[in-house]
Amino acid sequence: MRAARLTGPGTLDLVEVPTPEIGPEDVLLAVGAVGACHSDLHILDAPAGAFPTPLTLGHEIAGRVERLGEAVTGWRPGEAAAVYGILGCGQCRACLRGQENRCRTVPLGGIGLSRDGGLADYVAVPASRLLKLGDLDLVQAAPLTDAGLTPYHAIELARPALRPGTCCVVIGIGGLGHMAVQILAATTAVTVIAVDSDAAALDLATRLGARHAVPAGPDTVDRIRALTGPAPDGADVVIDCVGVDATLETARQVVATGGHLSLVGLGGGTLAVRPSVAASIPLEASVRVPFWGTRAELQEVIALAAAGLLHADVRRFPLDEAVRAYQLLRRGEIHGRAVIVL
Repeated sequence: MRAARLTGPGTLDLVEVPTPEIGPEDVLLAVGAVGACHSDLHILDAPAGAFPTPLTLGHEIAGRVERLGEAVTGWRPGEAAAVYGILGCGQCRACLRGQENRCRTVPLGGIGLSRDGGLADYVAVPASRLLKLGDLDLVQAAPLTDAGLTPYHAIELARPALRPGTCCVVIGIGGLGHMAVQILAATTAVTVIAVDSDAAALDLATRLGARHAVPAGPDTVDRIRALTGPAPDGADVVIDCVGVDATLETARQVVATGGHLSLVGLGGGTLAVRPSVAASIPLEASVRVPFWGTRAELQEVIALAAAGLLHADVRRFPLDEAVRAYQLLRRGEIHGRAVIVL
């Protein structure tokens, strides 16, 4: 079968490999669609030894059941499934509570991270990682597993602050940000303020439910403050889906006293936290660094999509153009989510 594999640091090759064998508790999934995530670029850019090689990339996976392990029940061939990509230890306190994204034993364990992922014709997946999709389109379903789940989890962590009449700033209307806007619009009564440097992204955010669209630039903070009020007032929640120094600086300057900063993007920036009267972030503010989400939350994300309340803005690529898709993603030329379709 075909597979797009990390063969060395910075190298992604389309190669032929054997169809994977499955164990008694596994399912062989015929892959239908895989989202291309910025996290994959971090894997590509990682030094030798940081991730196993060769490794088939792709952790945003939707497909159809091809073959069942002998101990698997509850599934039948041909059923559509989404893959919950995290592989926790299953035994630590976090995993036992269903919070495998907080596993205290396995760092970054997951399909497409620590074992072969979905950028292939077939992928072997533990049956416990599968969620039913019903009639959802596979191309739409694949991004739900990360681009939808990650902002949903971030919003759930901030849910107590997202009261009717409050303001939430979403910085970066890309793969995750455009989903965050929709989730906020569907599940809250907050005023959403979208921030991006790209006019098309801001237009998309407005169409998806953002009340205000603010271009990123020298006056971004002033423009947001004109909407939320001066300090100590401000945005009750700020979700930074970029995570570079400039966006983190904007985030800390516009969050309200007692507000909530959610640092979702992995852009490599630094947020200084200094406890003092002249604090680097407002007093009583909280900072969270969410990671992916839980299986229960993914089920809720799928339900939002099934109800027509969550729709990924996708650009399709065939598997033999996977390398090009990542090149465009790296250059910032993908609006919404790139999805490799098999």
